[in-house]
Parts: sequence; structure tokens; C-alpha cells
Amino acid sequence: MCSIKVLFIFAAGISFCKGLRDICNVEPKDVYIEVGASVQIVCQSSCVSGNIFWTLNDKPVSENLTHSFNSTHVLSLRNFTNTKATLQCYSSLNHQALGGTIIKTFTRPKNVSCVLYYKTQSSGVPDSFTCRWDHQTSPSLKIKYTVFMGTTSENLREICSSQVTNCTTGQIFNLIDDYFVTVRAKTSAWETDSDPYMFATEDIIKIAPPVVTVTPSSDRLLVEWTVHLSFSQLKCPCQVKYSKALLPNNETPELVSVTVQNLSIKEVESCRNYTVSVRCAQGVAPWSDWSPEKTILTKLNKRQIRLRMWRKVAAEGEDGKRKVHLMWTGIPSTCDESLNYTIKQTSYTKNKIVGNYTHASCGSPACDVEVDQHAHKLFLTMSNDEGLIVEKSVYVPAKEESLPQITDIQTSEREGDIQVSWMAPAQPVSGYIIDWTHNGKQYNWMRSAFTNATLFDLVNRTEYNITVTPLLEDRTGRSSEALQICSSRGVPENVVIRDVQTSNTGALVNWHTESRYPCSGVVSFTVLYEMQNGPLLNVTVDGTKHDIFLKDLQPGTQYSVSVEAKGHDGTTTSRNSFFITQKFDPRLLKVLTACGSILVLLVLFLLLCCAIKWRKFMEKPIPNPGLSSVAKWLSQNHHKKAWFFQPFTHHPENICDQVFTEETRRANTSSLAPTGYGNKASQHSDEYCDPSATLASDESSEPTETQRLSSPEESISSFSTESSSINPYRSQSSAEISMPRSDKLSQGDSGRAQEKTAPKCVYVSLNMLEQGNVR
Repeated sequence: MCSIKVLFIFAAGISFCKGLRDICNVEPKDVYIEVGASVQIVCQSSCVSGNIFWTLNDKPVSENLTHSFNSTHVLSLRNFTNTKATLQCYSSLNHQALGGTIIKTFTRPKNVSCVLYYKTQSSGVPDSFTCRWDHQTSPSLKIKYTVFMGTTSENLREICSSQVTNCTTGQIFNLIDDYFVTVRAKTSAWETDSDPYMFATEDIIKIAPPVVTVTPSSDRLLVEWTVHLSFSQLKCPCQVKYSKALLPNNETPELVSVTVQNLSIKEVESCRNYTVSVRCAQGVAPWSDWSPEKTILTKLNKRQIRLRMWRKVAAEGEDGKRKVHLMWTGIPSTCDESLNYTIKQTSYTKNKIVGNYTHASCGSPACDVEVDQHAHKLFLTMSNDEGLIVEKSVYVPAKEESLPQITDIQTSEREGDIQVSWMAPAQPVSGYIIDWTHNGKQYNWMRSAFTNATLFDLVNRTEYNITVTPLLEDRTGRSSEALQICSSRGVPENVVIRDVQTSNTGALVNWHTESRYPCSGVVSFTVLYEMQNGPLLNVTVDGTKHDIFLKDLQPGTQYSVSVEAKGHDGTTTSRNSFFITQKFDPRLLKVLTACGSILVLLVLFLLLCCAIKWRKFMEKPIPNPGLSSVAKWLSQNHHKKAWFFQPFTHHPENICDQVFTEETRRANTSSLAPTGYGNKASQHSDEYCDPSATLASDESSEPTETQRLSSPEESISSFSTESSSINPYRSQSSAEISMPRSDKLSQGDSGRAQEKTAPKCVYVSLNMLEQGNVR
């Protein structure tokens, strides 16, 4: 109540000083208070009538927190914790804002801790004093911190200052007394001090890091250290931190607390680098800094050796020897100890060792020896300067030994690993050895009790040879080798478009892949194509295909095409290739070409046929009537009319030439035709020639022959092949044709026939005279 009365008196004084003038305002402005403190704000409402009300961050404030005296109103806020708040005063009558202020809070420094420690030396009096504290403030706020120190809480003096939450000084007071420390935080708007903190010297002294030595042995690491105590000779607690070198991020180092100054670490791996560090403390004082890390290589631990041994037996050579490649693991490659390896071999028959041992020295985790066709057992002995470390043996079967063997071995690749499965042999076995290699020199192997195994940590995109061998109690069975398989397949490095064959509305695209790795594969191909200023189209095909026919293209248009190969490890895209579709369908051109070719061939064939016919017609010889059976034909066809006889050739010299044949001369004694037929012949012949002229010419030369021609059976007349279906020349020959004659005919009748019958005209070729038939 006293503070409220003081505020009322303060407000009344302000009103009196300002005279009768009406005012409305809120005081004080921009208030800074400590978090959790109380604050009182005054609102003057002389300029308005009636009551007022308050809002804090636009939220109404309870009227119970306000005390009024006339036009003076006092708001009391207790335990104020807001970082920043806006307080406003309003008239209840018309909600007019009468004034306002901003309230901000600050905190005091707390959790002050101080340490005496050695900065440049490891013993004697500490040379540094450092204090740290916590203070929650805005990062943009500039604060000056000052540290005060003294033997009492009232007798303090400044020892250092800073703008961060820690401060270091070299001013060291009496190290026996206790110390009081206070931290002050100051800004342009506010200032606050922390509570006083008291520290005992022996509780805040931080000793120097210990000096550490680490000694490895065959089964442990011995860690020893030395601590420099300045104020007490009492034993101090220490912590030893050790871990494998290059420890993964998800593992934490081992931490061991001891009160002595040595530690024996037994749980360490053989031939492995370890890091060791130690820190100590003076009673309840802070821990010293960690000593510098010591990195040490452990020695080979005999109890941890797990030697694994296997062999690969080659085919028998020309000399009858077999080469056996021995391999073993279990000795870390980081071991720098001097180890000796010895191979002992002996014959092995009926589960017993037969014969003496032969020795061979090897200097690496692999060795080659030779054996004959018999069974052998090979022993590997490893030792060092301290003696024998371990001995292991392996069995080599005889060449012709009957042993169990697996069947149906299958392999498959999945995400970089190879899965192997097989069928067990009929005989019982104790397990299987699976070995694999990618170069025939470096082998890996594992033992399995099941008929399947998964091979890990393989080289990517590499072909592997895998062998499975069954194991017996003291022997091994026959090995079975699987087909070569790739550990993984990657997308080829290059995709090349080989050829594009176009039509008017489509294009056949061919491509191939190129890779420097033997194991490459494609899951799918995507063909991307587009025409200029057109949409990008794509077609996806299976990874086994290397061609595709693009449909629905625009005729006579340029396109760009590329092929994208997708694999398990990424994608590869070829370069763009350009092509132009044809304007017309090439199949139409082929049809037109074929039809035109067929038409040309038909025309040529017809012309050839016509030429052949014409040539035959021009070269056809005229038949020789002297070799014809015309007499027989005349006797059989005498009833036919004379219009059958047509001229078949033309002679410019004489269109009517008489021909006298040998048959005509012999026919002068008899005539077979009646007199009536001779008259008809005379009438028909008169249409072609003048008989009187012909007879006159013939009588002057050979009258006898003229008389013989009067016989109608033996006269040769012209005929036309177009009016007769019987060819009179089909039986031509060079021999004389004997015609049947009648001996009963009288010579008188013959003479009368000759007198009434006119000579006949025929057409002959000139070569008839060259055959000697006409005399």
C-alpha cells in the first residue's frame, strides 16, 4: 500500500506541475525488470471521463490489479515472466487509447563455476583462473560481463571482463583461502549481478593431464601414467579411455575408472591398433584434460587365433603330378611379428597316415606343393620365436578315389551378392566348403552346414568361378564347379544408335551397347524422339531388345532420336541422331516398279514371239512337188473342185511354168483318169495360163513329154493350203512314188484322154531343178 500511495502522490504532483491542463498518458515508458519481479504502471485519464481498463498483449487485464484515485490509475503486475509485453490503457466510455508502454525482462547470471589450472606448466602454482556461467539473453543484445572476486562477499574487486559467458585471468590470490565470486551483466538499459559463489582452492584446482605409457604383450595392453599433484599427495581418481583405431561413429570408446596409476587391458584383438588416453582429478576438483592419445599395435594373441585352411587341386600333369594350392586365413595382415609357416605332407590311406613327412617352407598365406595320384594329408604349422603357435591340416583325395559329390548346383545374383544352392549327395556329409575367385589367384572360402550359401563383399561387375566341396569326418568329397556368374551387372557406358530405316509414317531404329566391363546389363531401353518444336515422345522396351519401330510419324519431317539405357546402377543415354521420314510410302513405289517391270517383260516377250514367227515365215522353204505324193492325193480328191489350186509363189519371169516330172514320162502308155476329169481340169487351168502357148513351146522341144502331161493322175497342179485340210506334201521323199495303174486300159483310151486333156500349170521353186528329179 505504501508504494501505491507514493505513486498517487507522484501522479498528483505531476498534475499540479502541469496546471489545469488535462492529460492522458501511461508512465513509465520502456520498462526493464528482472524475470519474476513485480512492476507498477500509472495511467493518467484527465482528458476523458469515466473509468479505464488495461490490455496486456491485446488481452484484458483483471480489474482487481488496478487501484484508482480520481483520474490516476495504478496497475500492479507481480511475478512478471514475459520476455516482452505491450501494456495499454483505454477509456471504458469510448475505448479510446490513453497511452501505453513496453515491458521487457532480463535474467541474472547463474551457475557460476571457476577453475584454477595450469596453462603453461605441469606442476607448481597454477597460472590461470577461469570462470564460466550461464545467462539467457537475446543474441543481438550487447552485454558487458564483469567478474568480481574476493575473500569475502563484501570485499570484492574486479579481476576480468568479457562479452561472452566466460572470463580468464592470471591474477592468482592466496591459494589457501576460500574465494567469493560474483558476475555482473550490464547493458545500456539495465544492470544485474549474480548471486555470490564461494569456492575452496582444493575443490577448483584442475591438475595437468597425466603422462601415459602403453606396453603391448601377446595377450594384453599394460597402461601406466604419472600424475603431478601440487597441493596434496593423496591418491586421486583416474579414468582410462581406449578403443580401436578408426572407430565407427556409432560406437563409443570403453571407459574404465581406477584409483591406481596403471591398468591391464586384456580384451583386445590381435594385431590391431588401439588408442589410449587417461585423465585424473584432485579429489572433487574438475577432471584434468585428457592426455594425448597413444596409438599402439597389439601383438598376436594365441588364444584368439582361428586359423582357416583350404586347398585347390589342379589337374594331373604330364609327369603324373598334381599341383595343390594351399591357402589359409586367420592371421591379420597388420601383424608385424616374424611368423614361420611350414607345410608337411604325407600319404593317407584307410584313414591312416602312411609314410614319412616331407617339409616345405612358405612365407605368405598361400603355398603351392606337388602330390602324386594317391591320397595325401597336408599339415600347416605356424610358429614364431616363442615356439609353435598353431597347426592345421587339409585332405587331398586320390585321383581315382570314390567320394561323394553334390549335384544340381545353381547360382543367382541379387544386389551385388551371389546366392548358391545345390543338392546334397546320397552319402552323409558333415558340411560343405564353398570357394570363389574372380582371377584364379585370390580365393575366398566359407563353410556351411546347409545346402545353400550367400557370398558377400564381391567386386562389382566381375565374373566369379564358384566351387562347392562336401566334407566328411576326416576327408573331403569331390568338388563341383558352377557356371561362371557375374557379381552384379551395371548399365553399359555407351549406347550407340547404329541405323535408322525410315518410311513415310514410321522408322526402324537399331542400336547397340558398348562397355569395358564383362558384366553389363540393361533392365530396359527408352527411345526418346521428337520433331522440331514438337513434344518429346518416348517408348520403353525390354533390355534384351535392340530395335524398335516408331509409328505414327509425320511424312517428310525431320526427327531427332536418342536411346536411354536403364540399369540397376544408373542410366546411360546415347547421342541424338537425326532422320527424315519419306514423303511417300516406299511400298507403293515398289509395287509400281514391280508392275512396270512385269509390263516391260510382257511387251518384250510379245515382240520376241512376233520376231520369231516372222523369221520362221520368211525362212520357210517352198515344198518340192517332185517329192510329193500329189498323184495319190489327186486320185483320192478328184471330186474336189478346181478352186483349191492356188498359186503359192510368184516368179517374175513367168507366172505359169510347166513342170515335167519323171512320173509323167512313164505315164505315156496308160492313163488312170477318165476323159471327163480331163475336161474339167482343162477348164480350170484355162483361168491361169494359155494352153496353146504352152503346148506349142513344149512340142517344139519334146513332143513326147507333152503327151504324158495329159494324164490327170500324174499332173502336178497348184493348190492352196488355206482351202484344204490335207497337206499333199506331208509324205515327200526323194524316191519315186509308185502309183497304181490299170493294165486293162487300152492304148486307144489313153490316146483319147490325151487329146481332150489340156496341160496343167504348177508353181515350183528353182531348187527343184538341182535335185535331179526333172530330166
